[in-house]
Amino acid sequence: MANPTSSAPSSAPTTATTANGRGKTVINDAVVAKVAGIAASEVSGVYALGGGAARALGAIRDALNTSDAGQGISVEVGETQVAADVTIVAEYPVALQDVAERVRSAVIRVIEDLVGMEVTEVNVNINDVHLPTDDKDEKAEARVR
Repeated sequence: MANPTSSAPSSAPTTATTANGRGKTVINDAVVAKVAGIAASEVSGVYALGGGAARALGAIRDALNTSDAGQGISVEVGETQVAADVTIVAEYPVALQDVAERVRSAVIRVIEDLVGMEVTEVNVNINDVHLPTDDKDEKAEARVR
């Protein structure tokens, strides 16, 4: 995907649709990324969204009781079409190709249904696999601190 736009909120809306001369609807890139992130995170087999740095920032946001549903999502929004890149951590032992296809389908469905735009592509990057033993290690560390 060429030149993706960050999911960070921007003040310049990029998506506009005119409805029969009755007005204009403007949807920011960050909103498209957020709904895509919510859809991706609800897919069975997805442990988390984003790469290592994004997840570290997400942990800080969680500690502050704020979250970024668009974490790990990058979108490029045109007038009528959207392309998205989704970075996930998969749960072990899911079939990685299957979880990627379910994420892709969920993101396409939510963007087309809720945003009302055509999706040209959804690239899924699986950058890690979460092991059940990872949770035990985190809990053990939290007990001794």
